[in-house]
Amino acid sequence: MPNTFTENPEIRQRFAELHPPLTAQAAVVESNRCLNCFDAPCMVACPTHIDVPGFIKRIASGNLRGSARRILEANVLAGSCSRACPVEVLCEGACVMHRYDRPPIQIALLQRHAMDAFHRSAEPLIPVQPPPIDLRVACIGSGPASLACAAELRRHGAQVTILERRPLPGGLNTYGVADYKLPTADSLREVELIRQTGVEFRLGAAIETAADLATIESEFDYIFLGVGLGAMQKLGIAGEEAIESGETTGVLNALQLIAAYKTGHITRMHGAVVVIGAGNTAIDAAVAARRLGADPVTMLYRRGPADVSAFDFELAHARHEGVQFIWNSLPVAMHASEDGNLLLEIQSVQLTGGKFELIPGSQSTVPCKTIIPAIGQSPLTQLLSEFRRVTVEHGRIVIDRANGQTSNPNFFAGGDCTNGGREVVDAVADGKRAALGILAASNHAPGKTAEGAHV
Repeated sequence: MPNTFTENPEIRQRFAELHPPLTAQAAVVESNRCLNCFDAPCMVACPTHIDVPGFIKRIASGNLRGSARRILEANVLAGSCSRACPVEVLCEGACVMHRYDRPPIQIALLQRHAMDAFHRSAEPLIPVQPPPIDLRVACIGSGPASLACAAELRRHGAQVTILERRPLPGGLNTYGVADYKLPTADSLREVELIRQTGVEFRLGAAIETAADLATIESEFDYIFLGVGLGAMQKLGIAGEEAIESGETTGVLNALQLIAAYKTGHITRMHGAVVVIGAGNTAIDAAVAARRLGADPVTMLYRRGPADVSAFDFELAHARHEGVQFIWNSLPVAMHASEDGNLLLEIQSVQLTGGKFELIPGSQSTVPCKTIIPAIGQSPLTQLLSEFRRVTVEHGRIVIDRANGQTSNPNFFAGGDCTNGGREVVDAVADGKRAALGILAASNHAPGKTAEGAHV
């Protein structure tokens, strides 16, 4: 599989992990804290329903291989999820230890401990290759949903091809998750495991026209849509188009910034940066700008701190990194300054009758080197409208949540293009669910597999 990624030592140093891995001794000590709850609220809280007590018990007994295998039965991207999941509001948030005013079990770090050991072992994802079945499936996009779908289909013997428009596979795991959470190398390591199961990857394969789609339809029996979300929304303010098309190009969106430093295209930033928005991606971009050397880094948000869409722990992390905030304000214009930098004009707002209104006389100007819009993402609907029989509502592909099937029986979908942008673990759950839906629709519903063939 082509791989143009080379890890940059400077980036690795600047984007040191938020949560370093557990030592072997610490993992055993922590695993022995688990109460092995019968009802396991942590397992219920996980979208992929990993057997948390089961894998932790195996760590406690020194059976790291068995622990990893138990995890992989539920989540083929468990390594990524152990780093990128907001466990504070999922499995660890549901831990019964909270009832006793004790710290929750460090489930994510224990999961990572088992998965890191599995990767070091170089053991294949599928120990026993299943007999092939007459089923050809294309997965458009190579993010977590498509990877999970492809791995599950391969586990049952289907022929699977993943088509990805970018030079590297992995979707947002590779290009869009902050490096201090999930390094690009770790994302590609999981992709390689899936490739070794027999999944074909076609990189640089953009599906841009109805003719492209027709070709794919003629080649495959079913198509899984894991296309994610399209480009982030523009600000739509005066001067934006002129800045983007002129010599002063200090505007790039949050996902562009994250992708650029993760792939080595940006290694340093200088001067003041303004990030517009206050979601989790906006915070990732703001923290990235700080770690790349920008100073000051300011987040601009139309609401107050109590109304941000980011998780509380993400907001606290941004403050810890030195990010500043301007609340209850909107950008109204931007233009180049005489020194070649940018001037962002902002104005205070108030919420009246459910609408934001500019407060007269509250204008101010923020000089900066770079403006980073992070105001939400627009689902990629233009191409999907050419799919005709696939229903799209409010910018999202409509699916049967039970099996991932769209209004077209030959198309299934999952991930951000169906849920508007949730977590990696949600996309994994969608992809696996859709794979089982495809197998059922093609009369290849899962039955018993050879012993040890489970992922």
